[in-house]
Amino acid sequence: MQFRAGPRDGRKVLIAERAIDGDLVPRLQAALAQHQPVDEIWLRSPGGNARVGNQAGMLIRKLGIPTRIPAGWACFSACNFLFMGGPIRIVEPNGQFIVHMFTHTGDRALVKEEVKKGEQSTISLIGEIEQGSAMLASEDNDFLIRMGVSRKLLSDVMYQQKAVETEGEDRSTRRCLTTEELKRYNVVNL
Repeated sequence: MQFRAGPRDGRKVLIAERAIDGDLVPRLQAALAQHQPVDEIWLRSPGGNARVGNQAGMLIRKLGIPTRIPAGWACFSACNFLFMGGPIRIVEPNGQFIVHMFTHTGDRALVKEEVKKGEQSTISLIGEIEQGSAMLASEDNDFLIRMGVSRKLLSDVMYQQKAVETEGEDRSTRRCLTTEELKRYNVVNL
């Protein structure tokens, strides 16, 4: 993720764009220190590392900085957790908060290699995926509780999406929340 700061409507805004990678948290801390005080963080990201998204969201909450998804911008996947870290959260009309079910099977080449190795290797891989998924689901639940967002966002929406594209009529793996849903699950609070 990359950062740049500037004035917007009389406020000092930190613009956070691009993918969420493993070293985001120290770079976010450095950007916030460099540009302090920051009145809002504006987000546009396709997502990335889910655990780092949670950590960055916790940092944003600790610092008490409001978050915004401006009109025409999209916040997807791990970006959702940065956004939900804001104590005040705004999605402007035509801003997109897009969710999906996380997956630990994104590296198809690795999965195919493990399957080629045989039954025991495949069973081990499935066990690792199950354990990693359970841990991340627990972390997501804890995060939402701490941020004051309804846990039903996970059970009713996020975890209802397909983790991977499948055959058939409905091949979608993601969904953009409506304005009503953003309010219902307390994703937005202003």
